[in-house]
Amino acid sequence: MTFIAEPITRNAEVLTAVQLATEESRATATPMMEQYIEIKANNPDSLLFYRMGDFYELFFQDAVEAARALGITLTKRGQHLGQEIPMCGVPVHAADDYLQKLIGLGFRVAVCEQVEDPAEAKKRGSKSVVKRDVVRLVTPGTITEDKLLSPSESNYLMALARIRGSSEPAIALAWIDISTGVFRLAETTETRLLADILRIEPRELILADTVFHDPQMRPVIDILGRVAVPQPSVLFDSATAENRVTRYYGVKTLDGFGSFSRAELAAASAAISYVEKTQFSERPPLGTPERESAASTLFIDPATRANLELVKTQSGDRNGTLLKALDRTVTGGGARLLAERLMSPLTDPERINARLDSITALSDQPAFCSDLRSALKHVPDMPRALSRLSLGRGGPRDLGAILAGCQAAAEIAGLLGSGNLSEELAASLRALNALPGELVQKLATLLGDELPLLKRDGGFLRDGASLELDEMRALRDQSRRVIAGLQLNYAEETGIKSLKIKYNNVLGYFIEVTQGNAGPMTEGTEARARFIHRQTMANAMRFTTTELSDLETKIANAADRALSIELEAFERMTAAVVAEAEAIKAAALALAVVDVSAALATLAEEQAYCRPHVDQSKMFSIDGGRHPVVEQALRRQSGMAFVANTCDLSPHDGEGDGAIWLLTGPNMGGKSTFLRQNALIAIMAQMGSFVPAASAHIGIVDRLFSRVGASDDLARGRSTFMVEMVETAAILNQATDRSLVILDEIGRGTATFDGLSIAWAAVEHLHEANRCRGLFATHFHELTVLSEKLARLSNATMRVKEWHGDVIFLHEVGPGAADRSYGIQVARLAGLPASVVARAKDVLAKLEDADRKNPASQLIDDLPLFQVAIRREEHAKPGPSKVEEALKSLNPDDMTPREAMDALYALKKQLAG
Repeated sequence: MTFIAEPITRNAEVLTAVQLATEESRATATPMMEQYIEIKANNPDSLLFYRMGDFYELFFQDAVEAARALGITLTKRGQHLGQEIPMCGVPVHAADDYLQKLIGLGFRVAVCEQVEDPAEAKKRGSKSVVKRDVVRLVTPGTITEDKLLSPSESNYLMALARIRGSSEPAIALAWIDISTGVFRLAETTETRLLADILRIEPRELILADTVFHDPQMRPVIDILGRVAVPQPSVLFDSATAENRVTRYYGVKTLDGFGSFSRAELAAASAAISYVEKTQFSERPPLGTPERESAASTLFIDPATRANLELVKTQSGDRNGTLLKALDRTVTGGGARLLAERLMSPLTDPERINARLDSITALSDQPAFCSDLRSALKHVPDMPRALSRLSLGRGGPRDLGAILAGCQAAAEIAGLLGSGNLSEELAASLRALNALPGELVQKLATLLGDELPLLKRDGGFLRDGASLELDEMRALRDQSRRVIAGLQLNYAEETGIKSLKIKYNNVLGYFIEVTQGNAGPMTEGTEARARFIHRQTMANAMRFTTTELSDLETKIANAADRALSIELEAFERMTAAVVAEAEAIKAAALALAVVDVSAALATLAEEQAYCRPHVDQSKMFSIDGGRHPVVEQALRRQSGMAFVANTCDLSPHDGEGDGAIWLLTGPNMGGKSTFLRQNALIAIMAQMGSFVPAASAHIGIVDRLFSRVGASDDLARGRSTFMVEMVETAAILNQATDRSLVILDEIGRGTATFDGLSIAWAAVEHLHEANRCRGLFATHFHELTVLSEKLARLSNATMRVKEWHGDVIFLHEVGPGAADRSYGIQVARLAGLPASVVARAKDVLAKLEDADRKNPASQLIDDLPLFQVAIRREEHAKPGPSKVEEALKSLNPDDMTPREAMDALYALKKQLAG
């Protein structure tokens, strides 16, 4: 999803259209422009593609914006209210290409077509305008065309509903992919709202205009940018929501679908209403709403998603991401399912192990797995073809995709029947076997081998599918030979060897000769009676004959009847396909599951991944772990092997809370890579994939936090250090004893002692309050003394070797603490002038000598453990009163008489209160 970090403003055309729609404006507008103004006023937030012949034209501010966005010429057409009217246009046959660019930029487009025959308009008078109306709203979240969609990415429309309550408001999300029929719901909270939205990555998010303009929502809206689109609040009315949903599905109650909250129903109703609004009379084949529990997926906050680069890098590229490194799928549905699993890892060990069982089954049968992947390569995108057919936008090739998909499904079902299957693969086999054979037989009997893109072109029914069609085709095709023979006869009769019989949409069939050769056809009464003059051109004359006109009528009728027969057959085939929509979607999902399982099995074999042991414990033991993205990049670029490392954050003796590693070592030593690889391994394990390690035992992680790297957020007035502190605060406030926390260089963005103090307190809080598993990388070597007092804290370091004044990074992690950061050596490697490096060494030596006078090791005795250790005992025994707490904070030796008197009065006031 492309986020444009700018606030949404309603289309500038809104006010213009309202102004133009006044009576004064209409009085000065041409009839066509008056029609345009009226239609535009009804669609103020969309660019209006106004059909004029073979072009879609845009006027006024729409033209200005479209010309700038598309890089096309901006022209003018007449004047209105004393000003020239800007205009630009795009050819109808190339409209999809232009729509793709506009949708990618976040625009919405109203497609306005001619809805009557121009001949009918002329009957009302010479100045009558052909009736036009908007037949479809094209928005980023409601597109279905192949050209506008990425095969490997879902295209979600999301609705956000918020219901004010007596305490915290209830918030729910509903997301729909009308190109595949996926429909899901989930409740969320204000704190995790953005994380849940980014997990789904909607192309378009609709929400009530009151919510959109709520200052509390501004941080979320600013990040989403043009993805967020305000809608009238009535669309989210929870009182009528259930009725809207039941009406759409044609049921009396939703009890058969499950139990939903008011907020979930409001979100579902809004999503359905928006689909109906944009698709007009057409209904996409949406599946029944599936409810997702927040606890069923691994919570990954927005900052963590960004710096782990799961599906896109910091620069927005897909290369260099975890998804790119894992993807070995061969179908569009499989690629989308893999991305969905990666973005929403599970927290249920049973479901995770069911997925791992499928990979194991296929890994144990490599030849079987290879045969499946070969068959899967022939599977087209059935869900998207089905959606287009249901919406009346499908063509013969979509019917062909359904047929090819069903035939491939039958082949794959046969293969699956011969293998040893996991329960998940066995369920897929049952879904494939449920495809209706009658439908496949019908499509195979009727559809030809070479299918046109558009049904209006005809030629998609095979010979023998219809006797009447065969007759019409024979007449049409034989008539071409008759025309050629007639041309030869006329040429011999007149002696004009260059005589041609041609055809156009205005004259139909006609005889054409040059003016110099026209004598035999114009001289004499008999010649003029036989060859009827039709048209004189600059260098040619055109004629017809009674014989030619009669033949043209027969040909025209035959061609029209042949096309009519094919169109009728197309509608019958489409109806038959749509009637089996549920079975087709279930089979398509089954094929996607098989594809993902086979792809991950292939990946595991190719990259030597192991099956992780996933359970409900708090274990986190990874032996010989590698970074999946970096390892593949190293192999491609230089053939080098990745240095594997072990990470063990498991509880002592397997019981209690997990451990925290305090990781020190030089820059460029590999700390950030080590931190990220363990986070990625946790995600891969819980999405149901083998992992890059010799072995891995991972107890379920409920929340994953990773803060590696830093950048500012100038748009929101935040410095790099402020962003760091905000993200750190979110982690310390939300992490639980089942979470995995990865922090890098906390406190480095401010003064040394400030940063050290913050990092010190953060480590204590993670240990005593959050009690989570964690990796904490730092250059504050003073923190290593905390391992003496914090039982679950261990020191680890990135190993280096010095050789003749140079530092060699081994990229190995081992126990212990680094004695220095080797920053000056890294600076020298970066190319700093030799004089600067030498001076830095002198300054460092003096600073280190000065620092020895106040060793940091004294801090561990001078500073008590963070007060959270006391707070954890609050539930076990009554806590001190406010007065006792205030007394404990006083130090009489440091107070002046006046300060002591003020403190005494303050204590008395607290007692009186």
